[in-house]
Amino acid sequence: MKRLALSVAMALGLFASADAADLPNRYRGPDLFSAEPVSRWTGFYAGAQVGYAFGSDRSEISVPGFPFTFVGREQDISGPVGGVHAGYNFQTGSVVFGAEADLELAGIEGRDQRAGSDLFAGFATSADMKINIQGSLRARVGFAMLDRLMIYGTAGAAFASVENTYEISLPPGNIFGASSGIARAEFDEVRWGWTVGAGVEYALMSNWTARFEYRYTNLGAYKNAVEMLSPTAVSEQDPDFHTFRIGASYRF
Repeated sequence: MKRLALSVAMALGLFASADAADLPNRYRGPDLFSAEPVSRWTGFYAGAQVGYAFGSDRSEISVPGFPFTFVGREQDISGPVGGVHAGYNFQTGSVVFGAEADLELAGIEGRDQRAGSDLFAGFATSADMKINIQGSLRARVGFAMLDRLMIYGTAGAAFASVENTYEISLPPGNIFGASSGIARAEFDEVRWGWTVGAGVEYALMSNWTARFEYRYTNLGAYKNAVEMLSPTAVSEQDPDFHTFRIGASYRF
């Protein structure tokens, strides 16, 4: 009987041990290597953005041989921007490489106006500058952090459709030999320059992200022939501006 009781006790003990081994461990620590997406940012995306730009443009009208300019001050330029963007990201580890293009409607404009002095009574000039459409082709390099956040820098080529309008009021018998009255010249051309900036982007949900971005854009100096003042008269423009934008993107 003693041997039988001992055998039964040993069998029950082995069964209890095996059953306990199958129970979940309530004291198990967190899994430090739980599955996370290998790449949250890789893939194509497209979206929209709005913002505001402000900067300056040097308007300078000059005639060779004259020791002064007729419009030679920096004018403030500013206005809203808004449009669409599209691009592709490739993530390796925490580093994100990408390329992006954007196209925007813009209301960036400024005006410089100057009246003649007593020496040139009745003489006045004005120069207007407007940017109606702008865009860029850029590279992006970012750093992914905190699972959903990415900070990035961006740089590339910028272009804009720039309108320049000049008006000159000439009194009778002016020293330039041009007809008296108000003369007007308009130029509408696409100008190329460069842009550089930085931003932060956050993954809101599986496919949507939100961004905040700053960029500086310089369209370079260029000249227009203002022949209604003199056959050799030229105007020189040099626009550059800062832009802050907010936007959202959908990742495909």
